[in-house]
Amino acid sequence: MLDRLRHPLAAVVAALLLTVPFLVTYVTHGFHLSPEPPGANIAPSVAVLVGGLAILGASFLLAWGAETAEKDVPTAFAIAVLAVLAVAPEYAVDAYYAWQAGANPGSGQAGLAVANMTGANRILIGIGWAGIALFTVYRAKRVGDSAVEHRSGLLADRVTLDRAIATEIAFLLAATAFAFFVPLGGTIGILDTAVLVGLYVLYIGIIIRGDVEETDEHVGVPAYFQEFSKGPRIAVVLFLFAYSGLLIYIAVHPFATGLERLGLQYGIPEFFMVQWLAPLASESPELVVVAYLVNKARSTAGFNALISSKLNQWTLLIGTLAVVYSIAAGHVGGLPLSEKQTAEIWITAAQSFFALAILANFSISAREAIALFLLFASQVAAEFYVIQTVGEPAATNISITILYVYTVVYVLLGVGLFVLHRESVRELFGRTAANAQEAMGTEASQPERAD
Repeated sequence: MLDRLRHPLAAVVAALLLTVPFLVTYVTHGFHLSPEPPGANIAPSVAVLVGGLAILGASFLLAWGAETAEKDVPTAFAIAVLAVLAVAPEYAVDAYYAWQAGANPGSGQAGLAVANMTGANRILIGIGWAGIALFTVYRAKRVGDSAVEHRSGLLADRVTLDRAIATEIAFLLAATAFAFFVPLGGTIGILDTAVLVGLYVLYIGIIIRGDVEETDEHVGVPAYFQEFSKGPRIAVVLFLFAYSGLLIYIAVHPFATGLERLGLQYGIPEFFMVQWLAPLASESPELVVVAYLVNKARSTAGFNALISSKLNQWTLLIGTLAVVYSIAAGHVGGLPLSEKQTAEIWITAAQSFFALAILANFSISAREAIALFLLFASQVAAEFYVIQTVGEPAATNISITILYVYTVVYVLLGVGLFVLHRESVRELFGRTAANAQEAMGTEASQPERAD
């Protein structure tokens, strides 16, 4: 009996069972993807509970699918697919606000679209990157993880990343640099779509042509499925991706809406909830998947997933806003930006710039992770305090000032780190160029490792 419980399929069944309460509630009470409460007679706490369980179960299925797929496709591509599926709910929520902005000009929905998009991106770094780095260091003290380098000094232990992740870092840096210029036109427009989506397409074109590399030996569910012959194995991967992706897509909105309704009961403003509570829910599948990978001492794969998620959100997510807006408006146009929304985009780009400067030498220390989190948390706390204590329009003006101050801080810190890591930056771009040339069928020598 005990052996049966330890069988890999028992874990799969357990993950599937976690999704059942949500599916039952979905069928019996009509959860849907509108901004209305998810089910007329469903308490917010119930929506949060069943939605959260479904997201947890689907996240494990998604992670197992990605790990199983590594036997047949490049790891980076498998991780990129995982990242797209994990953040698909964020696309759905933001697309809704962009559509409403195009269909109802002047409704204020454009501001909510930008708030949701920037909030999701900043949560991914401020909580996701920082939290996973700290979790990796913590786990390394209990179980062996060759990716963690133990050093003397306060919070000096650091997570070292495989230099194969250079392509993801370089493309995210390019998208981040372009993002600083997006607000200058007063809208998120079709030109922005072309550049940002083009960057992501180019990135996928490079990584999909990579070799199927030998990965660390898998155990548990992925190892079990990888023993299948190729046809059944691919079928299993497709099922895991399709089922988990669909469950995450339909479960996150009721989960987020339940959180929002709970927030309203405690007097939290709508804009604040749209920017922080809803994205926190939609980013949860990604964080669960990455924590699972780190728990298996696959730190590089975990950070690859985080960076890939940030890359597709910072390219595809922003790029699709203008397309959805234009379709809803009935003409080619751009999502309008106010001064507040401009400041939101700039601080989001600046935080990304600082985070990439940390990773430029292919590592992140515990103290750097804490700095990422404290900067993020203090800015959110400062704005929340202003919103709760100062009336409009003064609150908005103070909030914009706070955003500009943090933007400058992020940029200055980032510039300093890039200068400090300049040798590693050269290696980073050298490796990315080599990967691009290899994908195009030309030979290139890998640059020497920078210390």
